[in-house]
Amino acid sequence: DVLPSPDGPAPAVSITEIRQYLRAQDIPFHDGYSCLHTPSLFTGGRGDQPLSAKAPFTLFIDKTTGSFLCTATLAEGTWQDFQANVELRHRGVTPIPPASSEEMEDEMRQAREDARCIWERALPLSELLDEKEIKETKALFGISMVTDATLKRFGVRYLRAARSLVFPWFSPQNATLKGLKLVRVEKKGGTITYVEETLPRFDSYRNLFGLPLIGRRDTELVLTGWELDALALNQAAGVASLALPRGASYLPPTLLPYLEQFKRITLWLGEDLRSWEAAKLFARKLSLKRCSLVRPGNLQPRPLEALNQGLNVTKILRSALLASHKSIVSFRQLREEVFGELVNTEQVSGVKWARFPELNKLLKGHRRGELTIFTGPTGSGKTTFISEYALDLCMQGVCTLWGSFEINNVRLAKIMLTQFAGRRLEDQLELYDEWADRFEELPLYFMTFHGQQNIKTVIDTMQHAVYMYDITHVVIDNLQFMMGHEHLSVDR
Repeated sequence: DVLPSPDGPAPAVSITEIRQYLRAQDIPFHDGYSCLHTPSLFTGGRGDQPLSAKAPFTLFIDKTTGSFLCTATLAEGTWQDFQANVELRHRGVTPIPPASSEEMEDEMRQAREDARCIWERALPLSELLDEKEIKETKALFGISMVTDATLKRFGVRYLRAARSLVFPWFSPQNATLKGLKLVRVEKKGGTITYVEETLPRFDSYRNLFGLPLIGRRDTELVLTGWELDALALNQAAGVASLALPRGASYLPPTLLPYLEQFKRITLWLGEDLRSWEAAKLFARKLSLKRCSLVRPGNLQPRPLEALNQGLNVTKILRSALLASHKSIVSFRQLREEVFGELVNTEQVSGVKWARFPELNKLLKGHRRGELTIFTGPTGSGKTTFISEYALDLCMQGVCTLWGSFEINNVRLAKIMLTQFAGRRLEDQLELYDEWADRFEELPLYFMTFHGQQNIKTVIDTMQHAVYMYDITHVVIDNLQFMMGHEHLSVDR
């Protein structure tokens, strides 16, 4: 995915400008946690009639980016699209939702069709004829304690041919099937890993698993990083629970409108330190004052594990820490966090590189909030090394943003794809699509700048990427090219 190019990025808009515009256009609105709520432009009504404050407020405008989503019609677009539609209304023309490209539409249609075929072939676990197979499958996924009633309530099925659990994505608008996530288990030695595949592809997969079960009056929610955790929570504590589509690595802003109705959100994303870091990042997006976080620890594993161990899930939820804290704290408030750092010494040192064991000895691992500078003469292999260094982390789910000011993105992507595949693809072109598909799944983004740039523009783009894609690792290659040569003599 390429971020907006420097010549034509959507101009940034502030929340003050958005509020002023809505007032000037007589559009009623009220302030939510991360969005402004207004009546929808797209739900009928004559164009020349003002929007009524009595109409349901189903259109949500993101306070940070100005992007909007109408939950009644699923129309979405940028702040500029919103203004264009307001203008159309004034002229008495019925606003039309911004269309995606034809290619995108076809891709989504195809994905929905594929999803429907898989869904029809999959069966609820309880309908497998062989009791032994049901037991073995449940044990394999670690869901022996999850009841058939819970699986049925969330619509989970099993695809025998792929030995995968199937989690549906239903449209919040009309409950039709929009996509699927398939999860299978791979055993390597003594370790178990879960392999996920989504339809449509992950960048278009915007499911909040469990959303159809949320009632209009629900005001408290537990947000999890995994579908099976949402099942366990609902069963063990009877709470409204949803799972994020990409776990602890990404909270897409387009999902924020669906979380606006909750006065209290508890984030329980997993059992490691990365989940804890992600929970703190997501809480800022969701508004700190309504969020609480479950701190990972031996007595507070992930929800499914807590259910399997017979722990009191309700008690763990009650012990969640408030996300917002004042500017001054006492040690008493930090005590638990300090203990957590001592218990998880290994994790505190960051995400380890799989390909560079020697580097782990030097840097301990990739930690957020740290700056590392690599220096070396021209042609010494800085870019080649850094692309492998970043790829290593990216393959472990670290969301990465590249700013390559020296070589263009096509060349950089070619280097990274070759490193990812571990082979010379120019000699085996028939394998290109297979490796490109796998490479596309990585949480990797490129800035489209080249050569000298205005620092403010670059910083703004980075901030936008952090909000939109939850970037936790930024690579600048290289500083000299980004700043141009004249800056260096002034302030090295």
